[in-house]
Amino acid sequence: MSVDEQPIPNRYTRCRWAQIGFRPLWRKNPMTDDTVMILELVRQEQEIWDLFTRKEEYHAKIVDQYDRFPHYASECRNIFEPHASKYLLEHGYQVEYPDDRPFAVCLTHDIDEIYKSNGAKSIAVLRHLCDARFSECVHSLKELRSKKIPWWNFSEIMAVEEKYEAKSSFYFMVQDPGDQDYTYRIEDCEGIIKGLCDRGWEVGLHGGHTAYTDPTEIREKKERLEKVSEKPVVGYRNHFLRMRVPDTWEHIVKAGFEYDTTLGYADCIGFRNGMCHPFRPYNLRTQQEIDIFEIPLTIMDNTLFGYMNLNFRTAWELTAQFIDTIERFNGVLTVLWHNTNFSGDMGRFYEKILSYCRKKDAWMTTGADITDWMNRQNCLRP
Repeated sequence: MSVDEQPIPNRYTRCRWAQIGFRPLWRKNPMTDDTVMILELVRQEQEIWDLFTRKEEYHAKIVDQYDRFPHYASECRNIFEPHASKYLLEHGYQVEYPDDRPFAVCLTHDIDEIYKSNGAKSIAVLRHLCDARFSECVHSLKELRSKKIPWWNFSEIMAVEEKYEAKSSFYFMVQDPGDQDYTYRIEDCEGIIKGLCDRGWEVGLHGGHTAYTDPTEIREKKERLEKVSEKPVVGYRNHFLRMRVPDTWEHIVKAGFEYDTTLGYADCIGFRNGMCHPFRPYNLRTQQEIDIFEIPLTIMDNTLFGYMNLNFRTAWELTAQFIDTIERFNGVLTVLWHNTNFSGDMGRFYEKILSYCRKKDAWMTTGADITDWMNRQNCLRP
């Protein structure tokens, strides 16, 4: 039976959605087990159910050059509104965070590169000279002193986040010479990785170019990263946001991860499955939930300034709109800001996000902290 032919079941006998922090304000039917109420509610609205489960991606006919399902191919055109989360909240559900914070921010960084080549630095020097930007030229000349300047900037990132009482997750790649995405040896990062963990930041795995279809690669790279960090690795995001629904989630579960944060569009910021809250995905083929949390990605730096090609003013107006929206729905804003985008205006833009969220009293933390909090909620259990 195809996905299109499968009926929507009337009852979900093993619901873990209650574990994500949702709490009912009232009961539609006192005779219904509380643990099945949320997914039963979502199933009552076919359009919301199809959006939440990403049904259209099971038979996608259009993918981009990286084998990703793009926003321009989706039937859901308005992804600036979290339709599924809105539907749940309108029917009596709420989310709580530590210290009664109104919403949460999951701060993340994909570590694609840590060394900027001298060739690239030299080109920057010449470009600044031609443009008569002498202060930038001097700055670029200073970068030639070490291969670690400017992208080995973990301490600087932590310092900015500490200023706003925030922490974040760093997803490192584990590749070998000859691999398509190879830019550094993970073993060379042992010191900084242990330093991040010791100070309370999180280290997760940034799966390689082909990992999203290869469960063996995901598992082996996880074990290698854990050997370097000497700590369990619980969080995952795939390179280039490559994923296949629902297969990639199943692969990640088998590798032993607790959460993923890949689900987002590269070509447009927004709510890919209508959720601005962490959730457990549902496999339409097996008719079972997938035993992992998805913390959906909302905003990526390269999406704002690359794919969408926005200027800083427009990008900020849109970003502030999303922050306000997520605050209104008590959701989780997931931000991806690469370590290679912390110089100049890009770094100031990231700090502006932290400042705006701090003024709103948001809980700004790691993906692991959010997953742990959701799992420990004193809410309804099976």
